[in-house]
Amino acid sequence: MVDSETIDTKVSDKKEEFNEEQEDEMNDTFEEAKDKYEETKEKGKNIADGVINDLYASIDEFKEYIRNMQKNADKKYAEYKKSTVQTIDIDLIETKDTYYIKAAVPGVSKDDVMIEAGDNDVTIEATFKAYIDEFDEEDEAEVIASSIKSGKCVKTVRFENSLDLEKITAKFTNGIVIMTIPKLIIPKHKINVE
Repeated sequence: MVDSETIDTKVSDKKEEFNEEQEDEMNDTFEEAKDKYEETKEKGKNIADGVINDLYASIDEFKEYIRNMQKNADKKYAEYKKSTVQTIDIDLIETKDTYYIKAAVPGVSKDDVMIEAGDNDVTIEATFKAYIDEFDEEDEAEVIASSIKSGKCVKTVRFENSLDLEKITAKFTNGIVIMTIPKLIIPKHKINVE
């Protein structure tokens, strides 16, 4: 018969062997889990980097889109300003026999101002050149902001009285037109009643 000491030794040996196997299995499982964790961590990092790069690329595209939209809006506004007729700023003074007009046409030469007078109206027309037109095409200049008048500008003034067209005068000095417009005084005739 087998004594209990032998059995205890054999059980103890088997237990150690079993514990070593279990420990090896646990170590292998742990190493596999650790490898999978590292692999998943690396994949997650790559995905996060991709998302961040895509986000930065999207932001850069959006910024470029906004810049292009602003340039397009500025271009359309400049085209609109050129196509619409703006008015000329004037001061109008009246005395008993005369109207006086002071019209501001800064930056316009005398040759670019045209004045017409009708029976009871005066029209002042001036062509303002855009500042961008002073640059050569090779300069590749572009308008960033433009609030100064450009293009054709017209101002028509209508009067209550008829005008003495032959006596109207206009003087041009330093971008200011000063007009003297005499009223047409029609003398009254006394009519005898018979």
